[in-house]
Amino acid sequence: MTPRALIFDCDGTLADTMPLHWRAWQTVTERHGIHFTEERFYSLGGVPSRDILRMLAAEQGLAIDPLVVSKEKEAAYLPLMPQVGPIGPVVEIAREHRGKLPLAVASGGSRRAIEEVLNHLGIRGWFDAVVTNEDIVRQKPAPDIFLEAARRLGVPAEFCRAFEDTDLGMTAIRAAGMDAVDVRTLLG
Repeated sequence: MTPRALIFDCDGTLADTMPLHWRAWQTVTERHGIHFTEERFYSLGGVPSRDILRMLAAEQGLAIDPLVVSKEKEAAYLPLMPQVGPIGPVVEIAREHRGKLPLAVASGGSRRAIEEVLNHLGIRGWFDAVVTNEDIVRQKPAPDIFLEAARRLGVPAEFCRAFEDTDLGMTAIRAAGMDAVDVRTLLG
């Protein structure tokens, strides 16, 4: 299949942010006495912080407000932004196709954080659409975020190729009927 559009996840796909997100998570989980392992953090890549916190609160019987603690996690993450670097092979794919195919970002992150990362990397202008967890109801592994990105690009899902770094994200891409590229195979 020759794609008519490319859609990229951001955290862990275009931008090397995951270790920084983990540091921010450690800050808030220690503050609130929440048990959250690094392995589980990486397995939930692409799931919005508020949803992870809702799940952890229910599992651990914690009386926390997931939205408030999610904002604390973002506040702990944003000062780390200057340390974010690109994931070279994936950014190079976007660079090669910008201006030739419509490009979008489909991220489980917040609009503010994703826009800041893309601007920090100097690549925001490459993308015709940026879809975040604030633009859809059902999050990854549901296909909604990728389907919304395709809709905004005006390209049917079956003609899109999407790039991801997590199992949940790969499930979402496949459920959207798109060609799926696991960027972990490009980095190994």
